[in-house]
Amino acid sequence: MALHVLISNDDGIAAPGIHALVKEIRKIAKVTVVAPDRQQSAVGHAITMNYPLRAIPYERDGEFFGYAVDGTPADAVKLGVRYLLKERPDLVVSGINHGSNTAINILYSGTVSAATEGTVLGIPSIAVSLTTYDEADFTYAAKFSARLAAVVLERGLPAGTLLNVNVPAVSPERIAGIRITRQGKSTWEDTFDVRRDPANREYFWLTGRMVTTDTDPSTDQIAIKENYISISPIRYDLTDAAMVEAMKEWGVGDLK
Repeated sequence: MALHVLISNDDGIAAPGIHALVKEIRKIAKVTVVAPDRQQSAVGHAITMNYPLRAIPYERDGEFFGYAVDGTPADAVKLGVRYLLKERPDLVVSGINHGSNTAINILYSGTVSAATEGTVLGIPSIAVSLTTYDEADFTYAAKFSARLAAVVLERGLPAGTLLNVNVPAVSPERIAGIRITRQGKSTWEDTFDVRRDPANREYFWLTGRMVTTDTDPSTDQIAIKENYISISPIRYDLTDAAMVEAMKEWGVGDLK
């Protein structure tokens, strides 16, 4: 039986990154696309519970391409695995995102969350991002994603672990190599642009910039700055194991 890959993203099913990814993954496996019907960047791992979801067949160049879901990236993967797909996929690949997903951005990323949902459902999963917001060529990132996908299809991933991949937006000959990295450290300097609508009602537009606090080359942010492809194995278990042990000495059990 042919290997089967579910592809999703957070930029929407019409985004160029997902089309480049599908083209390359189809060379190694059967592909089903289930992705948001519109831009869903920075929605994190939100899922839709109080409103109905719709999945509409989507065509590209006159042929069936996949299903466009009027929900979040996590919705798309969950609906795809639980209902739309006739068989359980062997792998989930989310991307290729237009823009990097490193450090604190991993927390907000819809791209990473689509892959995380695959992991929650017990399916090996990969999130892939190209590190630019400018007009971009996704060809090399798609080819690399397919090579990595083939390795993961062969070897699998530990339960609860996904791969977060960031590909520098440079020509292939300028790629310095590949680093297995850890999530970096950063903060957002948030600001709100305060504006008025035509009815003179106040509204707010979030802006800001991400500030890198890392210098360690083993982190995702520094790797891509040095033109290395960053592959970070990450987990959705947020427990602080060291703090669990520390709090046992706090005596909080006596607060009842």
